[in-house]
Amino acid sequence: MPDYSKLRELVSHRVTFEYDTGARIVGYLAQCRPGAGPVQLVKLARAELHDAEGNVLETHDSLSLCPNVMTGIRLEEGSFGREH
Repeated sequence: MPDYSKLRELVSHRVTFEYDTGARIVGYLAQCRPGAGPVQLVKLARAELHDAEGNVLETHDSLSLCPNVMTGIRLEEGSFGREH
């Protein structure tokens, strides 16, 4: 597993998380979780979600996200709001 501990040094700084699609999440790093050990989640304050062209799609006072490399996507259950 990669070492994300450097994120702890960025608490209270404005950071950008960039994705392979060109999308970005920008905000102030408020907290790393758990409090000790490998960083698994971060909490951003004043977060903005940008598309690949730099347009702001959403803003949030607080946003939690996983800064780690995703290893897969798995279907947990059927479609939301559709009858089968």
